[in-house]
Amino acid sequence: MSDPTYPPLDVLKPVAFGLWIVDSGPIHAAGLPLPVRMSVVRLSDGGIWLHSPTRYDAGLHREIEALGPIRHLVAPNVAHWTYLKEWQRRCPQALTWAAPNLRQRRPVRRAALRLDRDLGDEVPPEWSGDLTQVIVPGGFGFREVAFFHAASATLILTDLVLNLEPAKLPLVLRPLMRIAGATAPDGRAPLYLRLVVRLHKREAARAAAKLLALSPERVVFSHGAWFDRNGTGELRRSLRWLLD
Repeated sequence: MSDPTYPPLDVLKPVAFGLWIVDSGPIHAAGLPLPVRMSVVRLSDGGIWLHSPTRYDAGLHREIEALGPIRHLVAPNVAHWTYLKEWQRRCPQALTWAAPNLRQRRPVRRAALRLDRDLGDEVPPEWSGDLTQVIVPGGFGFREVAFFHAASATLILTDLVLNLEPAKLPLVLRPLMRIAGATAPDGRAPLYLRLVVRLHKREAARAAAKLLALSPERVVFSHGAWFDRNGTGELRRSLRWLLD
């Protein structure tokens, strides 16, 4: 049986100074098994910032707390919030930050998820010395907040790039994912998301240009093989559907 994940799972993996990732999963989206990834940043005030928290694990929690106190839980788009509630319960001192339109989603309201602050175009003072952010808009309420960690020259995305390795996918799904444009080495946003973002193409293209202007050395995202080198070139290739 194929395994889409990147073991070891639910442990800290160093990326650069002040930046780690946590690979987890699989999760299932419309029947597709997906790897999922959290990014962990240690801010200059010593606090820990969790981007798109993955499933809660007590050992992982202890590992992260050894780096510093967890102060921020970030839901970077309207789809990545599922595991927040358990992290909130275990980290009551942490603020939860919501992507635009997340609090309006019916499943979020039904789950009674606590959302403390909304993310916007302005960088919050809590991390303005460490991270910049750019909102990429789309139709049907879609918004993704992209973050740039200046100290490591790393761009942190969520679903704007899907780069699934075919060998890790079920055989029957490989051609479908290739047609959808979501497989390595030429991963992009999946077809449905490209259609959604194109509904606000002018604004989204401006946001994409801002991301490229940051000149990231690496690009981390939630699903698939992330770009550990030549980040700006890989990002330009992945976003060509929006920039052309």
